[in-house]
Amino acid sequence: MKTSMLEKLNLLQVTRPLSFSVGDTVKVQYKIIEGTKQRIQAYEGVVIAIKNGGSGKTFTVRRISFDVGVERIFLLNSPSIHKIEVVKNSKVKQAKLYYLREKIGKQGRLKEINRKPQEDTVYKQAEELRNSESAKTKKEDEKLEELKDTTAATVEDGTLKADKQEKQPENTAEENQEQAVEKTAETSTAEPKEEKK
Repeated sequence: MKTSMLEKLNLLQVTRPLSFSVGDTVKVQYKIIEGTKQRIQAYEGVVIAIKNGGSGKTFTVRRISFDVGVERIFLLNSPSIHKIEVVKNSKVKQAKLYYLREKIGKQGRLKEINRKPQEDTVYKQAEELRNSESAKTKKEDEKLEELKDTTAATVEDGTLKADKQEKQPENTAEENQEQAVEKTAETSTAEPKEEKK
């Protein structure tokens, strides 16, 4: 499976599977930071919409608070979400339950059913990618350790060899300079040949 760099980055952002569907009642526990303190607050309601966008997947939760309908959109892979619990599953026939906005009281209830959670394919791909990346990094770490061991062994055995090799290029450079000086001296002492007419 070949994926581009952008797709890999998006998959690495996926941190949790989508274990619920539209119509389910969920309890979302999210972190709230107030100054230096941090607390967890629960928000329970019916999932009326899920927008699939890879790592940017969002879901909308609606609840009735003091006879007023309140909706909140959560980012599924947000680090501010502590936990998502499925309270109950409901039978629905639509992908978006926006019609619940007009329903009041018992009219807005959904029929409860028992349903197994569906597998999230995006999360599965993200897990496979993470496993392959970790295997690659382990192999690279092992290669680096082997290189360190071999270089340490050669340094211990051949410190004198390394010193000799460093000195040799300096001698050859000095010899090259002497040869160049000798050649210039020979050319200046040689008499120029006369041209034939």
